Amino acid sequence: MNAVVRGAFVCLLLVGSQLIGAAEPPPNGVAIGPLLPPEIPWSGKSESLISGPGDRWITPAEASGFDTTPSYDETVSWLRKLEKADRRVRLMSIGRSPMGRDIWMVVVSKNRAFTPESAKKEGKAIVFFQAGIHSGEIDGKDAGMMLLRDVLIRGTKKELLDGAIILFVPIFNVDGHERVEEYGRINQRGPRNAGWRNTAQNLNLNRDYVKADTPEMRAMLRALQSWQPDLYVDLHVTDGADYQYDVTFGFNDVWGWSPTISRFLKSTLAPSLDRDLRAMGHHPGPLIQGVAGDDLTKGIYNWSATPRFSTGYADAVHIPAVLVENHSLKNYRRRVLGTYVAMESMTRVVSANLGAIRTAIAADRNARPAEVSLSFGPSTKVPPRIKLDGIEARFEPSAVSGDIRTTFTGRPVTLDIPVVDYDTVTAKAARPKAYWVPATKPEVIERLKAHGVAFETIGAPRELEVEMYRLDDPKIDSSRAWEPNPFEGHVRMTATVIPEKGHQTFPAGSIRVPTDQPLGLMAMILLEPDSPDSLFRWGFFNEVLSRIEYYEGYVLEPIAEAMLARDPSLAKEFRDKLEGDKEFRGDATKRLDWFYERTRFADQRWRLYPVGVER
Repeated sequence: MNAVVRGAFVCLLLVGSQLIGAAEPPPNGVAIGPLLPPEIPWSGKSESLISGPGDRWITPAEASGFDTTPSYDETVSWLRKLEKADRRVRLMSIGRSPMGRDIWMVVVSKNRAFTPESAKKEGKAIVFFQAGIHSGEIDGKDAGMMLLRDVLIRGTKKELLDGAIILFVPIFNVDGHERVEEYGRINQRGPRNAGWRNTAQNLNLNRDYVKADTPEMRAMLRALQSWQPDLYVDLHVTDGADYQYDVTFGFNDVWGWSPTISRFLKSTLAPSLDRDLRAMGHHPGPLIQGVAGDDLTKGIYNWSATPRFSTGYADAVHIPAVLVENHSLKNYRRRVLGTYVAMESMTRVVSANLGAIRTAIAADRNARPAEVSLSFGPSTKVPPRIKLDGIEARFEPSAVSGDIRTTFTGRPVTLDIPVVDYDTVTAKAARPKAYWVPATKPEVIERLKAHGVAFETIGAPRELEVEMYRLDDPKIDSSRAWEPNPFEGHVRMTATVIPEKGHQTFPAGSIRVPTDQPLGLMAMILLEPDSPDSLFRWGFFNEVLSRIEYYEGYVLEPIAEAMLARDPSLAKEFRDKLEGDKEFRGDATKRLDWFYERTRFADQRWRLYPVGVER
């Protein structure tokens, strides 16, 4: 890029930044045009929640007119002041990031129940709000600070503590939060100093729930296991198309792994949350994932999140969870206020219906289905239709991309669209009695332990007759075009899984993982190779796919001739293979491999998944 072009590009970014933030006029009064679609003017009752200038307890975001969000140090300092002012609040570190920053959790309890044990004795609802898993999407942090201020200092929301203990992680991705960029979120309307999506290790925490590579995620898993919240809320901001909704939310549906919990969320929490947001002037809606990208006229998916994501993971471990996705094209002030209302509403709903939600949790944790669905795809049924509050879109050929360009006009429209449920089971497995994981896979045993899955460790070698899986035709998983290889630090794999029985010796230190436990389903998701977020699919077993011992052709040729002469059925199988498989017929190596694999010299453990299945 030459100096003139570079200068023009920087000028465009600077002007665009001013227009997005709308904090100041463009420099020198020069306006090139907004980079984002036009915004519909908004004013709502929730604006009454904002503190005025001079208020000692005004939050940094409010003080800036919601132009900026406070830094990590400023956030912690403000929360420390809150802790010092009120004995009902306690800051505690749940872990540290790769760059050495504490991941702070705020515990707010009327009776100062600041440990999981004391909180359980209280018998109140435990509501866990998590903000900043993607630190450019930081609405939850500033909304949570305002809500805690009003609960503890103003007292206008103090009754929330009568029925609930509030857990609040204001910044989950603490290192990404401090990678501050004015240009980090090109399709988001504020704040001006947003953090970064990924961690200092360039990993996405909302793809790390199952593989648990990061210290941040391991800290979060420990917190979830210790506190066992009655509701876990993950606060985000969307990407994608334009529409009228400012706060969208959702959860895995009833065909997932926690159907009783899902029915409660669908029948009780969702209507109350929708009603409360509307009463405060907001425009709530469903999670939006377009079937055809930005063209919402083609419909949206009711997608089932896999366990790499927060709501998919919670579904698998039977924790009620809601994903809140504020709309990135709405301004920061409106988004923060919508998040505040959502947090308050969900706290009230869980407190008022605690018996029902705990009954639902118990039902799903006690269920032991004989067959478990491992993955879900689009429905084969005629999809239901809904009215969606959209924004008019125009689609025109683009001279830049050569594709179709989408332009949103800012004009509200109502669309009649299909909703495609993800209720088709695409992989399933019979529930075994247990899995046997050899001591040679400590990284797998560590993951099971990190997830709180119960297991027993054997102190001496044990020979067992178990079912094993042969991994045939392994390939790098390239089924999703947006997932590069490697993806999230791993080379993901797929294979055809072929069961076979045999005797296996498991060395001392190996573990037996029973499935008759509350996290038995999670064990299956981790250890069944066909599960899309299994540890096999994440590349934790790639070494078994490598063949170590080989042969020389001059040795194998006479062996193959003798095998053909001695075994007529083998000779016929070979002739049929030659006639029916053109690729095999023309590949000398594959032909010799075919014979080698039928000799006793071949490695019998090649492509053998080392986890035993006890039926």
